[in-house]
Amino acid sequence: MFERFTGEARREVVLAQEIARTRRAGRIGTEHLLLGVLRTPGTPGEELLAAAGIDARTVIEELDRADGAPGRDADALAILGIDLDAVRSAVEAGFGPGALDRPRRRGWRAGHIPFERSSKKALELALREAIRLGDRSIGTEHVLLGLLHPDTAASQVLDRHGMTLYGTRRAAERRRPRRAG
Repeated sequence: MFERFTGEARREVVLAQEIARTRRAGRIGTEHLLLGVLRTPGTPGEELLAAAGIDARTVIEELDRADGAPGRDADALAILGIDLDAVRSAVEAGFGPGALDRPRRRGWRAGHIPFERSSKKALELALREAIRLGDRSIGTEHVLLGLLHPDTAASQVLDRHGMTLYGTRRAAERRRPRRAG
């Protein structure tokens, strides 16, 4: 299927893998594919997101909130009377500076990162969207449409910003060059 991807869409998938690795994820999720689209400027998918007012910083902030940002942990511990800075200092005194900063997620690896089932499904749906639009290649706009199908991390972020599958399909169709016929 990847042979049908445009160069830009392939780059978006490679970026998604790099983003997953940077975020220490064990699998490439739909949120990583969404960030990949956002990090391929000037492409139809990125332009559709920009027109909806969605940028990479906004998506990252939402994902960090959903993952439980570090500040929340400190606040919760403070309620229990635990000073996180004091705990950090004690651990670093015994185990060395940065002892708590090492990767802690199980399953993280430096090599190949597999796709989550929902990401595979989104890429399959991107192919269907390309076929539905009569396109021979799968572009970033098709990947975006695949990500808008329900029940994924990406679709939830996009939904909160008012992006719908139907509305984005219409916007993608309006942006397409007219075919002689």
